[in-house]
Amino acid sequence: MKKNGFAAFLRRKQYVIAGAIVVVAAVATTVIYSSNQEQERKQMEAELAQEQNEAEPQAVAATEEKDETAQASAVIPPEQDKSTETAQSAESTGQTEGTESTETAEIEGAEEAAEESVATGATGSTLHFAPEDGMMWPMKGNVILNYSMDSTVYFATLDQYKYNPAVIIKGEINDKVYSVAKGQVLEISNNEVTGCTMTVDLGDGYHAVYGQLKEPNFKEGDYVESGHVLGYVAEPTKYFSVEGSNLYFALQKDGQPVDPVEFFES
Repeated sequence: MKKNGFAAFLRRKQYVIAGAIVVVAAVATTVIYSSNQEQERKQMEAELAQEQNEAEPQAVAATEEKDETAQASAVIPPEQDKSTETAQSAESTGQTEGTESTETAEIEGAEEAAEESVATGATGSTLHFAPEDGMMWPMKGNVILNYSMDSTVYFATLDQYKYNPAVIIKGEINDKVYSVAKGQVLEISNNEVTGCTMTVDLGDGYHAVYGQLKEPNFKEGDYVESGHVLGYVAEPTKYFSVEGSNLYFALQKDGQPVDPVEFFES
């Protein structure tokens, strides 16, 4: 009986020991597994942290590069915008130059027209003189020697009688001499009898001749209007020293003298 009881006790003890060993082994296995898992977890965390650390500078660099690109884009327009702006600027410049060119041409045209108007006296190239329209007196003053081609008249300075193809109008030195009608200055000459003499074409074969002038305001080829100041009364020539300062005025038709008094407006 004692042997059987002891044997049973040993078996139970063996079972307990075996169970304890199994439990210890299980616990040890669990601990080892947990430790391995912890190490693996830590290793994975370390690897993830390293990857993040490596990726972060690249991300920062990419972000900085993106920001710099955005800033550069904000400061410097794209090439397409530059081209568009250049084209617009060129177009604007072209329009401005075209406008300035047009304005310059218009101004030059107006100036040329004004000069031509002054030169032509707004008469145009065609002259027409109608006797019935009359003409104004060339200056204010008394006629001291009448026109006379039918009989002779006395010239005091020459102390002789002569035909007179003009009217001699008394005046003062520097008195204004006016154009009797519109016309074109054909000739300005000097001679001993009438001094500085201006011949003006009135049209239709009529010429007006102004003598004893000084300081003519027009030159040969100029057009004049009725009432323009042609010049001024000069010192009398030696042929009119006794008569004194005067205007010599003659009117011709086809080269022949006619009485100007008949054409003067009353």
